[in-house]
Amino acid sequence: MAEITADPFAFPARTGEMALIVIDMQRDFAEPGGFGASLGNDVSRIGRIVPDVQRLIAGFRTAGLPVIHTMECHRPDLSDLPPAKRDRGNPALRIGDEGPMGRVLIAGEPGTDILAEVAPIAGEIVIEKPGKGAFYATPLGAILKEKGITQLVFAGVTTEVCVQTTMREANDRGYECLLCEEATESYFPDFKAAAIAMIRAQGAIVGWTAHIDDILKGLSDA
Repeated sequence: MAEITADPFAFPARTGEMALIVIDMQRDFAEPGGFGASLGNDVSRIGRIVPDVQRLIAGFRTAGLPVIHTMECHRPDLSDLPPAKRDRGNPALRIGDEGPMGRVLIAGEPGTDILAEVAPIAGEIVIEKPGKGAFYATPLGAILKEKGITQLVFAGVTTEVCVQTTMREANDRGYECLLCEEATESYFPDFKAAAIAMIRAQGAIVGWTAHIDDILKGLSDA
């Protein structure tokens, strides 16, 4: 076992039971013309974390540990899209509408693709999820159980929505969760800071947070 320097205290890493979950690093959330931009967000914030997400993925690949990617997307017929999700608010584009990168958040469309810089390689699992959390209506739980995974390291976007939701889902299922602070981002800096504080409050009530160099050092030491 290797300890990773983390907050609120060291993370007891069992690297043989650890996987990296990279949440929703998709064009629709990170590029102009995508869904994130249609909501009025500054999508350039997402692009800034790409180098650190790359470094984290490379560290897990070098260590021979699983890297699992998620994509928020829906079926072309929208049968897995609740009206309450599609109709909420007043965005310039709604899920399923035709946009500059194809139909917004629809499986198989260009905008739904994972950014090329952090794209999965052959053999890595990609989870298509219709909700915010990666366990809802997906095979993720069964995949982790089959692989003997008990600890999850998280990266991706957005910190307070899909990342935190998935961490909470995982925590309730008994996984030990560690969030890489530099490899996650929100469109709202205050939301990222608040999510990180909530995750590690009260003795890591949802999970731990750590800096990327400390995580990579822990992997190397192990």
